[in-house]
Amino acid sequence: MRGLMPAPASTPTRARRLFAIAAVVVIGLACDLASKAWAWEVLRRHPPKRIIRGVFHFEFAFNTGSAFGFLRDAAWSRWVFVAITLVAVAYVLRVAWRWTHGGLLVPTAIGLLIGGALGNLHDRLFRTMSIFGEGVRHGVVDFIVFFYWPKHRWPAFNVADVLLLAGMVMLVVGLWRARRAEPQ
Repeated sequence: MRGLMPAPASTPTRARRLFAIAAVVVIGLACDLASKAWAWEVLRRHPPKRIIRGVFHFEFAFNTGSAFGFLRDAAWSRWVFVAITLVAVAYVLRVAWRWTHGGLLVPTAIGLLIGGALGNLHDRLFRTMSIFGEGVRHGVVDFIVFFYWPKHRWPAFNVADVLLLAGMVMLVVGLWRARRAEPQ
C-alpha cells in the first residue's frame, strides 16, 4: 500500500526525490543547451564533423516541427508544441510529487523528461533562424546523426531528444517494477 498512499509533505524521502529530480534536470538541461550552443556556433557554418564516417556524424539541422519534422510547415505548430510541453512537464511534476515508492529510477526518469522537454522548449521559444523563402522561423537545433544502414540516416536529433527517450524508457521500467511490487 506504500505506493498508493501519498507520503506526508514533510518526509525527507520526498525532499530527497525532488532534489534528485532537480539535479538531473539541471545537469541534463545544461548539457543540452551547451551542446546546442556549440552546434549553433560551430556546425552551422562548417561542414559536418564525421566522427565515424557513415555511422556517426555531427551535422547542423534546424527543425521547425517536432520529431521527424512533423508539422514543420505549419506556422501554428510551434504554439501547439509549447502547450503540449507545458502540460507534459506539469503532469510529470505531479507524478513526482505523488510518487512514494523507494529508489531513484522513477525520479531520475522524471528529471530526464523535464530536462529534455525544457531544452527543446527553450529552442522553440527563443531560437530563430532565417529560412530561405520562409522568413524567420522558430525551431530546435538538431545535430546528432546516426546511420542505421549504409547511406540511410536517422533524422538528426539532439541531447534533449536523448534525455526524453531515456527518461521514457526508465519511467516505463520504473512504473512496471512498482506495479509488480504492489500487493495483489
